[in-house]
Amino acid sequence: MDLEQRVADLERRLDALESADPAVPVPSGGDFWALEGIKEQLAQVAGGGVLFTGAVRLPTEERYEWQYQLLTEQLLDTDWSEAAEVFAALGHPLRLRLLREILGGRCTATELAGLDDVGTSGQIYHHLRQLTAAGWLRQAGRGRYEIPAGRVVPLLVALATARPA
Repeated sequence: MDLEQRVADLERRLDALESADPAVPVPSGGDFWALEGIKEQLAQVAGGGVLFTGAVRLPTEERYEWQYQLLTEQLLDTDWSEAAEVFAALGHPLRLRLLREILGGRCTATELAGLDDVGTSGQIYHHLRQLTAAGWLRQAGRGRYEIPAGRVVPLLVALATARPA
């Protein structure tokens, strides 16, 4: 990627940051407003459940709103080994970097290959294929990749769960 394009990308990101709301609004209802809501919804369910949700605006100005809920029984009664490939795809630092860059607006294999320390184009395509096979990416045209809308918030949730407690 040439210097002019990199500067333009930086200016776009800076504009997005400067136009963002300066303070994160605190929802009314206390610190655990979401937890209280799901407890109320699941009051009659013996085992409870899990809810994850998000309202996201990316630096590219794309917006995603997403919610997913499962009962605890549904989670405990499934074969967890089926999730191994999906998690494994996130288990490589370069694949995580590629996902971050794609969320940030670099969507073509050529743009990704122009980044520092990402390896050869063959290595990049190898990682892109693994992410695509696991459902974290899809091809949006020749050499162009995107994270499916239904995977943006789950990806951010997975990253949030990996942070130190």
